[in-house]
Amino acid sequence: MAEVTTNLSIGQVAERTGLSVHALRFYEHEGLFVNAVRRGPGGRRVFSHDDVDWLTVCIILRASGMPLPALRRYAELVRQGAGNEAERLALMREHQANVTTQIGKLTECLDLIRFKVGVYEDLLDPGSAGDHQCHAPIPSPPPHPTEVQSR
Repeated sequence: MAEVTTNLSIGQVAERTGLSVHALRFYEHEGLFVNAVRRGPGGRRVFSHDDVDWLTVCIILRASGMPLPALRRYAELVRQGAGNEAERLALMREHQANVTTQIGKLTECLDLIRFKVGVYEDLLDPGSAGDHQCHAPIPSPPPHPTEVQSR
């Protein structure tokens, strides 16, 4: 049976995660790893499969818009271990609310884009007897968060 590699080079981790070597060094510098990055005999970074799993979580959280300070805080809490689950939950709930808001805004954008695609498809369809109006009533943008708070 083949031995499972537990010591991965930075290049191997970059290949497995899709992050660049530069990004991995940045993540280390920013304190985003749960475990300290180990060094091999020659001083080169050595990673484990757990590090790759953690990076996968980080990649998803960053792709969802989690700011670096929040991700750094989350990594700190995980590093501390049990006992701070309430704070981790609060951090995740806040991010969940932000992502939900972002999805709502993107859905509104997608609705307008779909409308425009339909208009142009109708314009380019020679058999269409449609109105060919390119402008739809554009909804007013939602108020800026600071405007909502001041009301």
